[in-house]
Amino acid sequence: MIRIFAAVLFSIAFTVAAQAQQRTGAAWVQIEAQPSLSQARESIRDYATRLQDVNGFSLGAGWYAIALGPYAPQDAERVLQVYRAEGVIPRDSYIAASSDYQQQFWPIGANDLSGPALMPAAPAPDSALDDTPGTAALPDPDPIDETPAQARASERELNRDERAALQEALKWAGFYGGAIDAAFGRGTRGAMSRWQDARGYQPTGILTTRQRAELLTAYNAVLADLELKTVQETEAGIEIKLPTAVVAFDKYEPPFVHYTPSGDIDARVFLISQRGDSNTLGGLYDIMQTLEIVPETGPRTLTDGAFTLIGESALMISHTQAWLKDGEIKGFTLIWPAGDEERRTRLLGEMQESFTRLDGVLDATASSTEVQSIDLVSGLEVRKPRLTRSGFYVDRSGSVITTRDVVQGCGRITIDQDHEANITSQNADLGLAILSPRETLAPLAVAALQNTVPRLQSDVAVAGYSYGGILGAPTVSFGQLAELQGLNGEEQLNRLALTALEGDVGGPVMDAAGSVFGMLLPGTQPGRTLPEGVSFALTADALRGALEQAGITPAAPTDTGALDPEALANKAKGITVLVSCWE
Repeated sequence: MIRIFAAVLFSIAFTVAAQAQQRTGAAWVQIEAQPSLSQARESIRDYATRLQDVNGFSLGAGWYAIALGPYAPQDAERVLQVYRAEGVIPRDSYIAASSDYQQQFWPIGANDLSGPALMPAAPAPDSALDDTPGTAALPDPDPIDETPAQARASERELNRDERAALQEALKWAGFYGGAIDAAFGRGTRGAMSRWQDARGYQPTGILTTRQRAELLTAYNAVLADLELKTVQETEAGIEIKLPTAVVAFDKYEPPFVHYTPSGDIDARVFLISQRGDSNTLGGLYDIMQTLEIVPETGPRTLTDGAFTLIGESALMISHTQAWLKDGEIKGFTLIWPAGDEERRTRLLGEMQESFTRLDGVLDATASSTEVQSIDLVSGLEVRKPRLTRSGFYVDRSGSVITTRDVVQGCGRITIDQDHEANITSQNADLGLAILSPRETLAPLAVAALQNTVPRLQSDVAVAGYSYGGILGAPTVSFGQLAELQGLNGEEQLNRLALTALEGDVGGPVMDAAGSVFGMLLPGTQPGRTLPEGVSFALTADALRGALEQAGITPAAPTDTGALDPEALANKAKGITVLVSCWE
């Protein structure tokens, strides 16, 4: 049915072509949207094997559209109706305008948003383009180039690699979606015909010598200025093609060989080489996801013998692959600026195809530098949160109360770094926020809010992540309750004689029995900075009111006896968490 529909539309295309070219607005049939570029590319390649006129566009906000076109509006409606009725496109496909789309990423190199020529709704059947004897007569070729017979004769001189290269080039150009098998069957002939037609040649389905050169020149031009060369990294036991005009060797930091930018493109390559087993491979996979060079968004897979790790951000795309074989883990990472997909995907393909394992692995002691830092892993920066504060559990489901400043403008909020959280509520007047974990947590202990007025000059303790989680556990600071109100008589504040750090802010303030009677507030207020040894805390009554308004009933104290300092510190650490704000 699809082939019949294509033939019918092709037969009417020329009668409306002149009118269509005069239309100011092209129409598209949007059939799908994907939340990542890699998913969109995978889906679009599948559609391109079954449908014509397949295009890919950025929608913004990390989404990518797959659309058919461009068509005249009436043709777009017809494509939508028939394809949807036949079940070859989703039922929720719809008509879109060029203004709905941003940058085009498929076909590679196309820019149909800057004034495309409107196409017939579908191309003619390519059944007459088979290689088999007795095919129908073909149209006359370009008069200044080879005849079909001459083109076919020159084509027979191509070896297998040359034929496969033409298929690769046609696939790169967005005209071919089949296997790279060096066999010029119906699918390849159809791709050649569509390529010829798009460039104003007679669509014979047989590329002439000049046309093959044009196709391959365009295919290779995108990599011409990268100076791809095969590099043998004997220290790491890896051979691979690298863009030597863009990156140059920098240093060894096991398990990585660093290649850093040497030109105008902000690109980097890391070769991976170390001994290990499947556990080592899994550990490397986990560690790399904490590095700045691997954005958090993107597909990733891990098996016993290999992993692929793709990170996508607005500024860059990071692609890592590693394989375990004979007790050796080897692989590479390519980091490339976002928005340059044509070169990046071509370069990535060259690196993947050329990657060869040589004898040996990188010496674990072969570091080129003595620089050491807790924020570095093998010379690479660990991803760090924009801001950290403390907080504490207030119910058994893992809800946390903390200060409002830590949750402002965050792309992601975590509790103890591993658990993502949402903002349940926040109170600008009190400067607090309540978080709920996205997964079910089971805290060992929760805060018990004091329900009596604490005594002046009584001992207090504050638990918090003073150094932003570097120590791996909260620290406890001791002091005294200096005043039951703020400097201006604020009843919701207590003044403390206690020295605290910024990382402690949001932590619980506890009495000698371990009951929470406040939450530590920032030491810097608008227009003022507190002197050394002075801190303020929200009262238990203020916290209780905010929690009850959010639907949380806080626990009441059960112990009244004073605890020794060690027991008090352990109780404080049990309810205190690290709250992190990530970009």
